[in-house]
Amino acid sequence: MRQPNVLLVTADHWPGSLLGIAGRPVLTPTLDYLARLGTRFPRAYSESPVCIPARRSLMTGTSPRTHGDRQFLPAAPMPSLPTLAQTFRDAGYQTNAVGKLHVYPQRDRIGFDDVVLMEEGRPQLGAVDDYEMYLADQGLAGQQYAHGLSNNDYQYRPWHLAESLHPTNWASQQMARVIKRRDPTRPAFWYLSYSSPHPPLAPLQAYLDLYRDRDIDVPLMGDWAKPAEEAPYALRGIRQQWPEMSSQELADTRKAFYALCTHIDHQLRIVIGTLREEELLDNTIILFTSDHGDMLGDHNLWAKRLFYESSARVPMILLGAAGDGRVAAGKADNRLVGLADVMPTLLELAGVPVPEDVEGLSMVGSAERRMLYGEFGVGSDATRMITDSRHKLIYYAAGNHRQLFDLARDPNELTDLANSAEHQGILGELTGRLLDELHGSDTSWLADGDLVGTAAPAEFPSNDRGLHGVRGIQWPPPPLDRTPERVVGAPDAAGPA
Repeated sequence: MRQPNVLLVTADHWPGSLLGIAGRPVLTPTLDYLARLGTRFPRAYSESPVCIPARRSLMTGTSPRTHGDRQFLPAAPMPSLPTLAQTFRDAGYQTNAVGKLHVYPQRDRIGFDDVVLMEEGRPQLGAVDDYEMYLADQGLAGQQYAHGLSNNDYQYRPWHLAESLHPTNWASQQMARVIKRRDPTRPAFWYLSYSSPHPPLAPLQAYLDLYRDRDIDVPLMGDWAKPAEEAPYALRGIRQQWPEMSSQELADTRKAFYALCTHIDHQLRIVIGTLREEELLDNTIILFTSDHGDMLGDHNLWAKRLFYESSARVPMILLGAAGDGRVAAGKADNRLVGLADVMPTLLELAGVPVPEDVEGLSMVGSAERRMLYGEFGVGSDATRMITDSRHKLIYYAAGNHRQLFDLARDPNELTDLANSAEHQGILGELTGRLLDELHGSDTSWLADGDLVGTAAPAEFPSNDRGLHGVRGIQWPPPPLDRTPERVVGAPDAAGPA
């Protein structure tokens, strides 16, 4: 058989448990079917659950410490590391991406032969993307955000333009076209990166209608989440940013979010159908994942940047080429994996040598990790995590706050065991492992080998006058964003180790 093609599909903000096959009330028939044909990895995590650091791990097979971003640095160039695209390209593959890359400069192809770009309305960073040019060709320049919703809020409404103009439809059709325009003499690596279900929550009305009469699960609520005044500083800041919703508002918000997921699930059929009609499907490896999840009101929290399951755990579904016994059919593989493992997995399945810089482990290999470390932020919002798959330690430096969860007995993280006498042994073991991982400014949290953290700030930042980054009519493009953190990054941005 010829060298296999590879299709890597990512969504944005998709929690790892949000699949019908995992028992959630979301309609994902396509992904459920792929999971039955291949292998699902229920213990998959984002090493840094926010867009840019997560995508760097995905595309370089390395940790945030190595690729240099654990903060979300919009104007930081990609590190000088081999990328997944360049490695496939060097091995003779044609390489194409459609959708969101979230790199800087925005037109950096990071090893792809070509990129059909959709950047979620960020022309202030210097590029008008291909989706915006497509809308302009339809006489709708600058209308992408005319629905009035924000990229970082949870208001919702139906999509305001024609169905064919929705970003999910556009990305699917662009990928189908890329597949049809392939060089038939060479194998291909295709990367399809959807921007949904990341807010704005503007699904098609048809998908909102699918959920109109469906019962929706209520948010999880741990006993540790209720005394808000005792919560870590970072959590209190999130609760201030997104005020508590009524039960009806929560249900409606979740319906809108789930509608965006189902839309992606259905549009994946356009891409898979194209592979089938082009007689490529049997010789194509398919992997579906996300950069991180979304709290969606669990524990009175929203969005990402946190290491609770809803935010840090991601879907991971792998389908091998037909007849490849390395990917079992209908299996749930509970090994501990991260986004850095995607690169070596796909390269190994395709028979391409894995670069020495890659730190991830192949998900189809015999080596399995015992621990996975995660990190986000510096300063008052700094959060760290370490897990051995069963137990998880989450550490907030501001206030020196530790939480411990037993994921085997308490998969929804309802009970914090950090003060449990019978769990002090595992708490100490995981704390020791976490200490071994600290680097950069994190070492200031130590005194005589113990964690002491930092004092929590007395006040929270003032209210956001920008409505969580709401967009305007983006034509002509707005001025370039020249605020210091956009131009030179932020302090403590470690380079490659």
